[in-house]
This record gives sequence, C-alpha cells and structure tokens, in this order.
Amino acid sequence: MIRDEDEVARLEDAQLTRAAQAGEVTALGLLLERHRAGMRAVALSILGPGPDVDDVLQDAAVRALRNIRDVRDPAAVGAWLRMIVRNTCRSLLRDSVRSQPVEDLNMSVTDSGPDRWLEQNTLRDWIWEAVEELSPALRMPLVLRHFSTGVTSYEQIARACGVPVGTVRSRLNLGRAKLAAALAATADAPHSDAARRVRASRIEAHETLAAAEQGRFAALLAERWSPEVALLSGNTPVGDRDLLVRGMDGDLEAGVRQRLFHAVAGRSLAVWEMDLLNPPENPEHCPPAVAWLMTLDGAGRVHRLRLFHSRQTPATDPAPYV
Repeated sequence: MIRDEDEVARLEDAQLTRAAQAGEVTALGLLLERHRAGMRAVALSILGPGPDVDDVLQDAAVRALRNIRDVRDPAAVGAWLRMIVRNTCRSLLRDSVRSQPVEDLNMSVTDSGPDRWLEQNTLRDWIWEAVEELSPALRMPLVLRHFSTGVTSYEQIARACGVPVGTVRSRLNLGRAKLAAALAATADAPHSDAARRVRASRIEAHETLAAAEQGRFAALLAERWSPEVALLSGNTPVGDRDLLVRGMDGDLEAGVRQRLFHAVAGRSLAVWEMDLLNPPENPEHCPPAVAWLMTLDGAGRVHRLRLFHSRQTPATDPAPYV
C-alpha cells in the first residue's frame, strides 16, 4: 500500500512538473506546497530555527520558478527542490550568495535542441514581464537579489536602496508574493524580448564608458539621459548631471577606468556592474567594483542613478572592455 501511495505521489509530481514547465504558475505553486515540509526540514537541519529559514524557502521558490525546465525527471521534482534549498542554505552560510544572472541561464541549442532553447527564452521573457508589474520599491530589491551578481546580500541591498535590512526582507517577501500573482496575470500577455534589452544595455554601457574616455560624457548624458537625471545616495538626491560629469572626469584624470562585467535590463530599470581599474601608482584609489543602479523614465532614459561600491573582489573573468 505504501509503495502504491508513493507511486501515485510520483505520478502527481510528474504531472504538475510538466504543467509548470509549460508555464502554469498554479502548478508550480502546488508543487512548492506539496514539498514545503521537506524543503523546510532541509533548511532547518542546516540553519537551525530562525528567520533565515523562511528567507531561504522564498529564495528557493524563485529559483525553482526560473529553472523548473531544468528538471529532467519530473517524478523526482521533490529531490530537486530540496537540493535547491540545500544549495541556498550553503550559499547563505558562506555569506556569498550569487544568483545566476538571468541571461546566463543554460539555453544551449547544442545541448537541448532549438525547442528547449525557445522555451527557456519564453520563460525568461515572461518572468521579466511580471517583474515590471511590481512597484519600484519592490522591483529593485528583487532584481538585485536574484539577477545581479555583486549586490545580492540583504546588507548590500539595504545600503544600495537606503533602507534598513528589515525593510529589505519585508519588501523581498512581498515582492516574491506579488511576482507569483503577476506571473499568473501576464501568462497570456505578449512578452518583450528580455535578451535583446540586455544586449542593448550592454552596448549602451560600453558606449557610455567610451564617450567618457573621449571627453564626451557630458554630451552623451545630454543626448541620452533624462534632463532631470539625479544622483541618489540611498533615497536622497545628492546631485544632478553636472555632479555626474565632474565625478567621472575626476576618476579618469586620476587614472581610474571602468570595465563592464554584467548587465541587467528591464523596461523600467537597468543595472551595470563594473570592475574599477585603479592606476598602478594608486591601487587603493577606488573600491574594486561599482554597480550603476538606474531607474528609467517612460522613454527609457536614465532618470535616477545610484552608485553602489562593492566591497567584494571584482569578477575574475570580466567581459572585455571596448
């Protein structure tokens, strides 16, 4: 009898997993609910009781959403979910949580065939369409947590957004809940091409850095950025376009260069993560990396900019600077 019940459960898991892989948010929710107890047990065994357990389960749910198509044995989805929880706990304990960038998800045509590649792109576009449905206060913390590479811890996000760590936790929890609702609401809506936006944003970043080195940073900002652009520290405006130009020119005069290694882009925000390359004679002039956290206006122009200086080691294999 027990074996029969186990087989029924595996068949139900397989059915729900295939439905979730086809884009049914409700099916994924049912899977998470069916395996919540086992996932929580794994988190408790590694972390012990405390608020981090709920945070890990929330993170695991978003990771499951992003990677559900990677499940090769739908009947064994429970073990897959527990593995996600286990890996998330270990990352938390190492205090170096680094979520896989959305554009770097495994979508190799040679490994999986063109149909799977198309499905992965469609899922990514759908996720971003839902992210855009969130309010700005919820959108930025969630994007940093799950799609950036160097601004992922609660403490980093709190410093970047100018809010307490507790506020980051509550906004992430609310953002994840609303993301699930937004996914359901946008399932049948047309989804824009997220990969194309990221490629365009990377080009924009390279062109911006090149213009700065050529002494045309002010002209580029006047042409492409909002006339009302403001530099923010947390939530407080600290300067306008003139301050941005003076800061960039000052760094260049000091021999500091920036090199893009990761970009995130949506319709309403963009994140450029840069290595900061200090001159040999002054290697401590700047921190090793900086993230440009940009809010875009309705025309897609940068309207608000936060500069977050990472205390971490820069990427070991950054994209080539052009």
